[in-house]
Amino acid sequence: MGRIDPDPAAPGGTTVLHAFVGNLGPDRTASPFTVVITLPEGVTAEPPFFPENCYEFQNGHRVRCTFPAGLPKFRSATALIPLRLSPEVPLGELAGGRVSVRGDDDRNEANNQQLFSIEVVESTGP
Repeated sequence: MGRIDPDPAAPGGTTVLHAFVGNLGPDRTASPFTVVITLPEGVTAEPPFFPENCYEFQNGHRVRCTFPAGLPKFRSATALIPLRLSPEVPLGELAGGRVSVRGDDDRNEANNQQLFSIEVVESTGP
């Protein structure tokens, strides 16, 4: 997984995380796989999510999404998770986000998570 940092957002504002996972092979996925998104402190998930089976847990600080079996080799799947920043978050880099993937037929667990951060800016509009 490469860096997946969402677009910058202002305190109290919103952005969208594109939680991207890829199947590096050698085969099509034979089992469903689960993506778990852990959000930085001061950030909560805000539905609607894609896919629709995503749901929040741990007071909105984590989101879990399940994808069906059958993802072809060298193809990807993406969960779209709208995020709301607390009005109290400081300006600068808000680190501590993580996207993890788990699946029964995954043979390489070394590449199963990617960290992300959100750049908190004064304003995102004119």
